[in-house]
Order: sequence, then structure tokens, then C-alpha cells
Amino acid sequence: MTIASSSPPSPLSSPGAAGIATTSGTDRPRTGESRGDGRLAAVFVAPALLGFTVFLLWPTLRGVYLSFTRFNLLTPAQWVGLDNYVRMVHDPIFWNSLRVTVVYVVINIGVQTVSALAVAVLLQRLTQSALLRGIVLTPYLMSNVVAGIVWLWILDTQLGIGNEILVALGVDRVPFLADETWAIPTIALINVWRHVGYTALLLFAGLQAIPGDVYEAAKVDGAGEWRMFWRITMPLLRPVLAVVLIMTVIGSFQVFDTVAVTTRGGPADATNVLQYYIYGAAFARFQFGYASAMSVALLVVLSAITFVQYRLTRAGRTDLG
Repeated sequence: MTIASSSPPSPLSSPGAAGIATTSGTDRPRTGESRGDGRLAAVFVAPALLGFTVFLLWPTLRGVYLSFTRFNLLTPAQWVGLDNYVRMVHDPIFWNSLRVTVVYVVINIGVQTVSALAVAVLLQRLTQSALLRGIVLTPYLMSNVVAGIVWLWILDTQLGIGNEILVALGVDRVPFLADETWAIPTIALINVWRHVGYTALLLFAGLQAIPGDVYEAAKVDGAGEWRMFWRITMPLLRPVLAVVLIMTVIGSFQVFDTVAVTTRGGPADATNVLQYYIYGAAFARFQFGYASAMSVALLVVLSAITFVQYRLTRAGRTDLG
């Protein structure tokens, strides 16, 4: 006769207990690995953080401080409070520079956005050739200084090939960069020519994110290309278009190099954009305090414009479900 053992099974031999023990072991926080990951992340972030601090954060803070001082590099900065800002408010050249800059931005953004959107839609609807995209991007690979010098030669009133073509067509020579009426539109169109390809490729990337079956369904319903553009493409492209507009507006307000190599602010301050006026105040007249005050004012204007653009265009939301 066999007598059964009355002793309870060991907890460690129980399947449930073993599972619990295993689970509790694997769920235990691995403090060493977490610290290692944190150190590794800090190593990767450190170069970017250092560059941000040295080349962006510190110069910005330094510029804000200098805007309240009188400083010319030769003597220590002298605190003058709001004097630079009061001078800026009563400076007619500053307001003229701001007006000229706004005119430039309106022309540049308007023409560039419409042209880039047209190019992007054509690339997406007609062809997606990588070679064609490379050709469209080619002007952007040229620096602003080189582009300005090339167009300065082309549009020269007496010797430029552009005016020679006009004469051959029976049209009088046009002083594109020497006339107060033509100078700012000409500079704006030069920069449109250089940047439109890059802007078009950004919009093209946004178009690629729109599902193709949406267009197919619209075609089945009898919608034409124009109707699909306004009812499908524009609403679904809105977040990307909003970001592109914010980027291009900020870049347009900082136009400098094209003006510096073509008109140098002339004729009669017709192209004396704000960045060029700030540069002249700082490095030609050594009024670094006043130049810093105008730079801070430009920063405030750009921040306000960016905030309004972001809210009005609802850049953070998309209609794609």
C-alpha cells in the first residue's frame, strides 16, 4: 500500500509561481542600461547643442544686450537704455528700409509660391523623372552671390544680353537694376529664379504624401484636373504649404547678398532693404548698438508674422485621415 505524501508542493516548482518569478525578473528596471542610453544620447546631442549655443543662442542674447548700449568696437559698451529704440522709431531710413523689404517679400513670396506650386503639380501629375527634378533644382545649387553677379551681367543696361534681346525685338533698353521702379521687382525675380526649384521640390514631397486613390475616386465621379486641384490637392497640401510659406517668408525678410552684389541699396535707397541697412549701420558706421536694436526689431516682426501664419494656416493639422 502506497502512502501519498501530504507535504505541499514547493512554490518554486509551481508553474504559476515560476511564471510570476520569471515575469518579475524581466520587469525589473534596468538602471544601468537606462543610464547608458542616456549617456549615449547626450553624446549624440552634444555637438548640435554646442553649435546651437555658440552660434545662435549666445549671439542672440548678446545682440539683445547690445541693443541697449552704445558700442563701436573701440570702446566698452555704454548702457543707454531705450535710446536706440527711440532713435529707430524716429529714423525715416529705417521705415523706408522696412517698406522696401515688405514690397520685396510680397513680390518674392507671391511669384515664388505660385510658380513652385505649378511646377510641383506638373511634376507630380505629368512626370516624376529624377532627371527633371535635378534640372529644376539646379539654380538652387548656385550661391546667391554668384546668381546676383550673373544676373547683373545679363541685365546690364548697355552690355547685358537681356537688353540686347530687347533691342533685337524692337523694345527700348530697360535699366532693370538702375531704376527705382524696376530695381526691387528685378531683385525679387532673381531670387525667385534661384529658389523656385527648391520650393517646388518641398511641395512635390507634400504631394507625394496624398494617396493616389483619392484622385482615382474623384476621376470616377467625373472631376477634372482643375476641380481636383482645388478640392483635393490644395486642402490636403495645406500643412506642407503652410510650413513652406513660413520658411520662405523668414528667408525673404533676411535678403541681403543679392542686394549687396547688384545695387548696394541704390538707386536712392530704392533697394536698401532692412538687412542691408543693419549691415551698413554695424560694419560701415560701427553703430553696433543701433544695428542690434534694429535686428531685435526684425526678430520681433518675424516672430509675430510666423505666429500669425501658423495660426491662420493651421499648419499643425492635416485633413488626411
